[in-house]
Amino acid sequence: MGLFSSSKNKNTLPECSLVPEPISMDAVKELFPIKDYDNEMLLAFTADLKSEVFPKQTTLFSSGEKTDSALYLLKGTVSLLDQTGKTFEIASETGKSKFPLSSGSTHVTTAIAKTDVSVLRVSHKILSPKHTPASGRSELVVPSELSKNRLISSFIDHYNHEELKIPSLPDVAIKLRNAMQNDAGIADIVKIIQLDPVISAKLIGLANCPLYISVNPVKSCFEAVNRIGLNATSNLVISLGLSSNFKSNSPLIKKLFDKIWEQSVYISTLSYFLATATKQINPQEAQLAGLICDIGAVPFLSFAANHFSYFESDIKLALPYVKGPVGHRILLDWGFTEEFLNVPLCSEDWFQNSSNELNLTDIVVLSQLHYKTGQPNMTKIPPITSIPAASKLKNLSLSPEFSLNILSEAKQQINETIKMFSS
Repeated sequence: MGLFSSSKNKNTLPECSLVPEPISMDAVKELFPIKDYDNEMLLAFTADLKSEVFPKQTTLFSSGEKTDSALYLLKGTVSLLDQTGKTFEIASETGKSKFPLSSGSTHVTTAIAKTDVSVLRVSHKILSPKHTPASGRSELVVPSELSKNRLISSFIDHYNHEELKIPSLPDVAIKLRNAMQNDAGIADIVKIIQLDPVISAKLIGLANCPLYISVNPVKSCFEAVNRIGLNATSNLVISLGLSSNFKSNSPLIKKLFDKIWEQSVYISTLSYFLATATKQINPQEAQLAGLICDIGAVPFLSFAANHFSYFESDIKLALPYVKGPVGHRILLDWGFTEEFLNVPLCSEDWFQNSSNELNLTDIVVLSQLHYKTGQPNMTKIPPITSIPAASKLKNLSLSPEFSLNILSEAKQQINETIKMFSS
């Protein structure tokens, strides 16, 4: 159990050919997420910092073991055994070694040194990102070099003076939410949904899609609501109405909107599947969380289309800094609960760890990681077993192989669901 868990293990291991060495600032600047910390924090962190070395065959940590720190592999090769019995390796000098071997409070793999290894131990107190206080989560902060860009500086000015047009929830979604708060029955809910024929037709289609498999297809809005359930219907109506915000007459902005919407639907469907498999999160809430993770891109892209001659490169540089805070502001205006408010801010923060229990943000982060599996620039994403969200799963064991399997098995359902949301 863990490093040198018994005297027997200590006596039988061979001697190590490596020696502890000081850790330089340059070495730390290659490690995620530490590389993004400011220089002052990095200087304090690297002062008197040394590596730890262990001979081959050492068990660095064991699956199921609690921990308050993470290990980065600096030299050598480590073999990781997941809970399904599958083994994969991480070698130093590769992209995967720039991420911690494990960063959750509980290890989900067993790590054994295949060669002599040098590692860096980092406390979770250092590793955990410093979240902005609740009062400032909607504040826009961009790097100084981007703040000089005309498009970005003008957007920030409009946003800070609350002159920006915030998208609104569909009228039918607002009426439905009010009716739900007043304990309306199915018949009243159906009447409200039928006020919007497009959403009503899409809801019937979704009730017949693979997410809600049944022998008998539904043919009416009443049957759809009855099958899906009132709370799930409310979430789906909001989800179905969101697509109307992803529109533009500008060819470039339309292309970006289409890409973001399709990705959001994909993440949304993956979130539903993962939540269903874990049985820890409401699948319909996970589905909605996946769909709103990039809602903050809408006002920025609309602003760009209406105000400037712009460059696609400028937009892509700004989006990672803009969409989180703006998304938080939108969901706050729409009256979403606290758990949803965190999703736009942290959906691509692999090492976010805001709670001990699995939450909506964890599910969306795991779905984002699955989505990026097999795509270009995979060296920029961590092994799925290394992130905190993976350690919170109670009914599911994730591994690189499992990630590919779930994508393959869900492909048909995902494609059909994308068609329903995009039609």
